[in-house]
Amino acid sequence: MAIERSRDSPPPVEGDFPTSGLEKSLADVIAERVREFRVKRGWTVGRFAEICGLSKSMLSKIENAQASPSLATLARLSEALAVPVTAFFRGLSEEQDVIAVRAGAGLDIAHRNSEHGHRYQSLGTMRAPHDSLEPMLVTLTERTDPFPLYQHTGTELIFMITGRMEYCCGGARYLLEPGDTLQFVGEVPHGPGDLISLPIQFLAVKSLGSRS
Repeated sequence: MAIERSRDSPPPVEGDFPTSGLEKSLADVIAERVREFRVKRGWTVGRFAEICGLSKSMLSKIENAQASPSLATLARLSEALAVPVTAFFRGLSEEQDVIAVRAGAGLDIAHRNSEHGHRYQSLGTMRAPHDSLEPMLVTLTERTDPFPLYQHTGTELIFMITGRMEYCCGGARYLLEPGDTLQFVGEVPHGPGDLISLPIQFLAVKSLGSRS
């Protein structure tokens, strides 16, 4: 299954009809979950609109997979329904044979530093029966407070695209320049250190291993 967005297509905004395969799959699953949770509470679309502060027409579009809700909208729905945001994605099949993401079409991921010149773009998650790959394009344009160190299962690879930085891994620091790579076990505390030359952009690929 190929997931591809036209190179000339603008990123979707709330209210846009989903265009790519992944967007349609997400819209279908979210529509089903929102409708399911609303009906369980015995609410009409109009009543639900009043509770969550959205228009009746927008809720109708979301429930019919005719609109892609923003993260802010999902947060409102989550609060009104008293369910975690992740509940809206239950039932989404993430196993694909092929995932193609055009330049600039990655999915922006919210992060504590997203409003301070840091951009995190998911390039899709490839899940198979025995492993999982999660590529992320990270762009840093401003210096902020020291980064927290992260830990996770599996392994990770960093490929430096532009800029220069020191990357912390365990008790060591590694100078990374364009073309450099760094691989490490995810359970070792790691994260960006000194941002030497901005803007910085690197590809981070996590391999999470078996899901058994």
